Amino acid sequence: MSQFFNIHLDNPQARLVGQTADILRNGGVIVYPTDSGYALGCMLGDVVAQARIRQIRGVDDKHLFTLMCRNLSELGNYAIVNNSQFRLLKANTPGTYTFILNATREVPRKLQHPKRSTIGIRVSPHTVVQAILEAIDAPLLSMTLSLPDEDMTSIEPWEIRDRLEHMVDLVINVEHCPAGATTVINLTGDTPVLEREGLGALVPFGL
Repeated sequence: MSQFFNIHLDNPQARLVGQTADILRNGGVIVYPTDSGYALGCMLGDVVAQARIRQIRGVDDKHLFTLMCRNLSELGNYAIVNNSQFRLLKANTPGTYTFILNATREVPRKLQHPKRSTIGIRVSPHTVVQAILEAIDAPLLSMTLSLPDEDMTSIEPWEIRDRLEHMVDLVINVEHCPAGATTVINLTGDTPVLEREGLGALVPFGL
């Protein structure tokens, strides 16, 4: 049965954040809040936890994970970014965006697009997300919480636990978690390309 933590949005409790980090390091899968809905997360490199998330989502290995990073400095370890891309990223992170970027050799091949060697990366301003990332001292491998044939955008955390209590190790509840999805911007070419419109504004990218 999964655990259920009530974590303060403005002042995340260090004890609960530490326990969350321990669960992740021990191979756990968590449901956690972001600035664009709930997501499933596990440690980078944990192939068993990755397989569990894919099973929960009902997707195969062609559906890519996103790397949730603390900041641009960490992002640079996993993505190849030129000067113009860096300026766009600096002006729009943290934010409700997922950026498709060319992957560095630090990114395991199984996490990259099978044909283009790209990776989805995001930096969230959410206080709980930032606290967890700081505690694990690494990016979080993430995938939007979505179940086959089910709308999860307005579901309450206790309902998530009831639905997934035997499939995840922890569900984190906060006072408010905005429903929606990130805007996905592909920055691998000369100009930004919109892959999916979501909560992030398009104007900064000329789209």
